[in-house]
Amino acid sequence: MKNKMTSWKGLYHITAFSWYAFVVMTLAAKDGEELPPGIFVYGGPWKYLTFLNLLLQMVFFGLAALNGLHLGKSLEGTLKRCTDLIFSVFAFPVGMFVVLLFWTIFAYDRELVYPATLDAFLPPWINHAMHTCVLPLLLGEVLVQPHAYPRTKNAVVTLGVVGVGYLFWIIWVYFSAGIWVYPLLSHFSAVGLLCFFCFNMSVVTLLYLLGYKLNSVVWKSPLHAH
Repeated sequence: MKNKMTSWKGLYHITAFSWYAFVVMTLAAKDGEELPPGIFVYGGPWKYLTFLNLLLQMVFFGLAALNGLHLGKSLEGTLKRCTDLIFSVFAFPVGMFVVLLFWTIFAYDRELVYPATLDAFLPPWINHAMHTCVLPLLLGEVLVQPHAYPRTKNAVVTLGVVGVGYLFWIIWVYFSAGIWVYPLLSHFSAVGLLCFFCFNMSVVTLLYLLGYKLNSVVWKSPLHAH
């Protein structure tokens, strides 16, 4: 029974990794094509949280797949600790945040986050691959693999540092190119931008706590990394 569950878990991780690798390669193949209006070259795809999240998910599932190859207890232990950290602090809260924020803004006014001109450049399935499929794959991971969570204070501090780093990157792109990565940001004052960032970090923190709760409920007891 245990071997059967392990094989299903390994298959899930390999499938998820292959999917994300395929999506990333599909986006990379777009390099060199003429960009639609409203999309600028500076920073490439690296300025978009959606793209960074795709790489994050691909790395996580890739490491999780490696951990199922029985590479030795020492290496397996290291990989398990690494995947636990990546999933609990980054992959789950950031991935869920991308899905939640994108579709909320898209429903209000898609031009603020995903201009209609992109439809001719990126087919609809790519949009869903980047902003929809992330959610069921993360929930599936909660069901197939328990994860040890760090202390909440440490996780929140780590998320805050990464969030501030991304904020500075967005501001750097703005001052370098004179255009906001997301059209929505042009509607904020400096104070409004700070408030929007704090709100987003609050949402990400709540999503981290949601992941912790789901992990505890599914696997019956909370797990903490040592």
